[in-house]
Amino acid sequence: MKNFASLLLGLVLLFVHLGARAQGVMTFEKDTHDFGNVAEGTMATHEFRFKNTGTQPIVIANVQASCGCTTPDWTKTPVLPGKTGIVKAMYSSAGRPGVFNKTVTVTSNAATPSTVLSIKGNVLDKGQVKSTLTPAQLALSPRLTLDRAAHDFGKMEAGQQPSARFTVKNTGKQELVLSQLTSSCNCVGYKNTPAPIKPGQSGTIELIYGQRQIGQMSDVVTISSNDLTGDAKLTLKANVVRDLNGTSMMKENGVAVPFK
Repeated sequence: MKNFASLLLGLVLLFVHLGARAQGVMTFEKDTHDFGNVAEGTMATHEFRFKNTGTQPIVIANVQASCGCTTPDWTKTPVLPGKTGIVKAMYSSAGRPGVFNKTVTVTSNAATPSTVLSIKGNVLDKGQVKSTLTPAQLALSPRLTLDRAAHDFGKMEAGQQPSARFTVKNTGKQELVLSQLTSSCNCVGYKNTPAPIKPGQSGTIELIYGQRQIGQMSDVVTISSNDLTGDAKLTLKANVVRDLNGTSMMKENGVAVPFK
């Protein structure tokens, strides 16, 4: 009876051990990617490929980037044993010249529940890139052309966020990718993320203006892109008042009158 109990215990431990080993194993082709030199304004993208070398399906729960400048994506469906999946890392180089070294952390139900992948490279500003290109190569660059260089919102209330639409045409030879907006007031943004514009085609961008300072305002906005000839600039103007209620008063020739 004692021998039978020992045998039974041994079988139980064996099954537990085998069950613990029945997991997916995430085997990456590599865990580091070096982009080398990257032209500022481009989205540096790399797909890390892995194979499930285990015995159970792998489900990726989350992929967390080390900074907001890196946007991850990944295979959302279960990766069966023997099959492959991807983890995509995309680094936005707009406005970030210089060396970068970022990580993405992959969390899954694999035998190793957390895996860290790394991307690195060196972002060259447009002046550096331009100096390395021949006239023929530079002629292949996308070209950003705006339908107008300024927009006047007229009278607006501080705290409001009016928007203005601009037509952007790509008069270059490659796909135009718009990236970040910069302004001295830090009060301008895209209403929606602009889609890439193919050569010879046009697209519409909508800018939100959140100026809160009172008075006649004029803010220059820089639109970064992968146009190697330079960034585009436009000016947003407005007469910003505290409020637009009929009870708001201003002095005109020494007499209080409502805003017009």
